[in-house]
Formats: sequence, structure tokens, C-alpha cells
Amino acid sequence: MNDETIRLVTIGRIIRRRGRLLLILTVVGALVGYGTSLLFPPRYTTSASVLLPGAWEERELLTQTEIASSSVVVDRAAATLGWAGVSGSELRDRVSARAADGNIIKISGTADTPERAQRLADQVAQQFVAFAARIAGDDTDADAAARPEALRQLVVQTSRRITELADAADPGQTVESVQTRTELAKLRTTLQEAVNKLDEADPAADKANMVVMGPAARPDGEAPPTRTQLVVAGALLFFLFAVTGHLTAARMSRRLRTEPEIAAALGSAPLGTVDVPGEQPARGPEDRDPRARIRRLLGVDTRWDLPSPQTSGDETGRQIRYRRVCARLRERLPAPRRLLVVVPDGDEIARRAAGQLVTEAEGDPLLRVVGVSVPRPMVPDRGDESGALVVLSAGSWTAGELAGIAGACADARHEVVGIVLAAGTVRARPTRSGGRLRDAAAPALAVGDSVAGGSR
Repeated sequence: MNDETIRLVTIGRIIRRRGRLLLILTVVGALVGYGTSLLFPPRYTTSASVLLPGAWEERELLTQTEIASSSVVVDRAAATLGWAGVSGSELRDRVSARAADGNIIKISGTADTPERAQRLADQVAQQFVAFAARIAGDDTDADAAARPEALRQLVVQTSRRITELADAADPGQTVESVQTRTELAKLRTTLQEAVNKLDEADPAADKANMVVMGPAARPDGEAPPTRTQLVVAGALLFFLFAVTGHLTAARMSRRLRTEPEIAAALGSAPLGTVDVPGEQPARGPEDRDPRARIRRLLGVDTRWDLPSPQTSGDETGRQIRYRRVCARLRERLPAPRRLLVVVPDGDEIARRAAGQLVTEAEGDPLLRVVGVSVPRPMVPDRGDESGALVVLSAGSWTAGELAGIAGACADARHEVVGIVLAAGTVRARPTRSGGRLRDAAAPALAVGDSVAGGSR
């Protein structure tokens, strides 16, 4: 199995075991997205097209787009619209322009209603055309505006002069006739230059003659992000953040999950893994705490980062596992077989597994269960016990905490003879067998010492 498969399995486990929490966070994200949509009113966008006749280079088109969205054009549009409380600086954030194919400038306007968006785009387009025409007119007012007429007059005068000279010219080869013909050639050159200048002036006039290609279309839908998009985005982001948070917490967690890691921390050998019946454990005073109730409501009172335990399947298989652990203990312990069973406080699964182990042992070996505080571990001094058996669930304790328990056992002169891992709670499915059935649930043990067989 590669890393990608493991990652997908882990995400699937998060969704199965934290489904209630993920659902609640997804709903919260959707509500946050909806609230965000209320803070930002809906926006509508439409565009008006302006045609630029003639031949235009790309850099010239870019210049025209900058002019179309400039403050001069937008301020004039704002003054013409006269919207209360809306200034030109605010409209500049709602107006944009871009060059399209075919020498077309598309001017987009955004407003809080479709009607206003349409009016804004149309008005900016009109002001852009007027401003461009004014720029072209300023360039030709003093000098350029009179230049075409002067050129035409020059052309007429030159034509007349050429005609006069041609009539008076001597067709012979005298000096005067040669000078006359030279003068005519110069005049023709001047006339041709004037015609060329007129031809060059016409395209510029065409460029200044921009055309608005009809009114902007009235938008029939909101501009993104819409309210629906914000709701979906909020729900998706909260879901992804929740899954990512679970993965990050699991990666940063120092709690030991595997049997070899736990055995190395306690300095002993594992004797097996047992599971506990699926009865609802008795609720202590801490379960009446509001925080505990919230954890149960959100479904975070059980571990998610542990693989699904390989359960026994039925009561008979479960009993076989406990009996095998007891048989291994008998092989390890000298007679009389007395053993201290150490269970970390707060490990409910391990406490119930230890109680079931006491029941299955039937006094051989004789087991005495004690609860040990993990922050300040303290184990009773050694009496007639042959050692200590640590029962705990995987993924609940760090290496330092387990080393503290092992040190407390060593201080009390108890040798840790083995470790029993308690698997997660499973549903009890009792089946009939040839022998007598034992109770599916382990007897509840109070925190502290308890004795199997009625003696210590």
C-alpha cells in the first residue's frame, strides 16, 4: 500500500468517524458564506462596445482602453449620471475596459441593480467617444483644422499656374523653355506632395470618428461571487479546514499507536490484544460535565486516528483472546501466580478490558487491578505479587507518559511482565456455544484497588 492509498484511507476514516462534526462544521461554513453575502450586496455587470474605425496598432488600442477607464472619462460619466452618494472615485472601481478583436473596446460597468449597470456602461462609452473626439479636435483646431482647406487651395493655385506656364512655354530648346519646363516639374512635385498630405489626413479623421455599437445589454444575473457561490465556498472551505486540521493534529500528535512503540516505551513484551463488548459504559460524574456532553454531541469522544480493530466477531472469540492472555501469563509467572494489573486513569476501554481479564482468569493468575494517575504515577509497593501487567488502549498516551508508568512500577519493585492492548469498543454479538456463556460486559471497577477471588 503506497502513501496515497494510506492517505485516502485516513481521510475516509475521518469522514466515517467524524461525520457528525464535519456535517456541523459544513453547515457553519455555509452560514458564514451566507452572512458574507449579506455584507456584500449583489452586483450586476454589463458591457458596451465602442468601434474604432481604421487601422490601429496594438499599443494604440491599449492606450484607448486606458483612456476609457481613466478618471477624466469616469468623472464626466458620474457628473452626468448624478447618482446621490456615488462619486467618480467610487465609480472608477466599478468601470473597466479591454480591447477585443476587430478594433472594439468593451467598457464594463458594475452596479447594485441591472438598470444602473446598464446606464453606467452606456454613459462611460458615450463620454469616452466624446473625450476621444475632443482630443482629436484639439490636435487639429489651430493648425490642423485649417490645414486641409489650405492644401486644397494650394492644389487649385498650383494647377492654374501649371496651366498658365504650359500655355506660355516655348516648345523649343532655348534656355527660357528649359527653365519653364523645370518650373513646371517643381510645381507638379509640390502638387503631388499636397495630395499626399491630404491622403494622410483622411485616416486620422477616420480614427477620431469612434462609434458606440448600440446600448449595453441589461444583465439578467448577478456578477460573481453570487450568494450561492459564497454559501457553497464557505461550506467547502470549512469542510476542508476540518479534514486538514484532523490530519495535522494526527501528524503532530506524539501518542503511540502501534504495539512495538508501546512495548518499547514500557520496556516489556506485548502479550496480546483484546477487545471489549459494546455496552454503553457507566457514566461517571465527569460525564455530566457540559463539555463532555458537547463532545458526545459532536462525536469527538472517540478516537478516529486508530485503525479499525480486528474484533473477535462474537462472545466466544472474545473469550478465547482473554484466555490466551491468561495462558501466557501462567507460562511466565512462577507459583503462586499473583499479579498487579496497572490501568491508566481515564482509559475507560483499558479499565473494562482489565475487568474482563479478571473475570476470565478465575483466580489463576490472581489479578489485582489498580488505577494509576498518568501525570503523577504511583503504584502500590510490592507485596506477594510476581510483577505488574499494564493494560492500556493504543493511541492514548505518549512515550513520556508510559515511561513514567514504567518508572513508577520500578520504584515500587514491580517488574512489568507484559502489556495487553485494549481495542476500541465494539458491538457485542453474543452467540450460543457448547459451554456456558459469560456476561458480555466486564464488571465495573472503581478507580483504585480491586481484588479477584475475594482476597488481595
